Parts: sequence; C-alpha cells; structure tokens
Amino acid sequence: QAQLVESGGGSAQPGGSLRLSCTVSGRAPSTYVVSWFRQAPGKEREFVAALSRTDGRIYRADSVKGRFTISGDNPNSTVYLQMNSLKPEDTAVYYCASASACSGYACYRKTTYNYWGQGTQVTVSS
Repeated sequence: QAQLVESGGGSAQPGGSLRLSCTVSGRAPSTYVVSWFRQAPGKEREFVAALSRTDGRIYRADSVKGRFTISGDNPNSTVYLQMNSLKPEDTAVYYCASASACSGYACYRKTTYNYWGQGTQVTVSS
C-alpha cells in the first residue's frame, strides 16, 4: 500500500513557475513508479509525467515537454514536478499517483496506478 500527499499548488502568471511536491510513503513495490496527472474542469484526467524510481526512466506528455520536469529523491521520499513557462491551459487539479511497475504506453494510463493523492490546485492566469 502507499500514501501520497501533494503540496505546492497555487496561482501563477503566464510564463511563471511553480513546483509541486508529492510526499510518498508506503510499502515497496507500490511506490516504484510515481506519476503526475491533472484534471481541468469538465475534462478527463490526463497524464503529465512519470518517474520510475528503480531505473530512472522518465515519461512526459508532449504538452509539457521542455517546460515541466519530474524528479525524485530516494525511494519512500518526495517526487517533484517543476513547472516552468506556465500557460493558462495548465490550470487544473494536479494529482500524484503510484504503481508497482509500468512499461511503455501503460505508464501513461491512469488505470495503471493504484494509489492516488487528494490533488492540489494550480491556477495560471494574468
């Protein structure tokens, strides 16, 4: 089992930056892969980025490549989402989630992840 708690959300202007944190705890291997998803009002929850903490593989959605960076400390620690060059369309509730493993396209699917945090709001506006 795993417990995930997000923090660091808030408001930013277009072009600004925010860093989200996901504090991860629980038994291995449930926390080997940690991801970020987001959900805007009236839209489906969508994949943002994922980090495999066993081998360092990183997955990112095309919409955030070059702007968002996912990183992590040791297992059972914190996973970060550094968000730069923010756009109004990045406005959403951001969730972190974990799984024991993923491969290829499965890493992008929300059904791969068994444990979820409660979410943190990110608002980008001028």
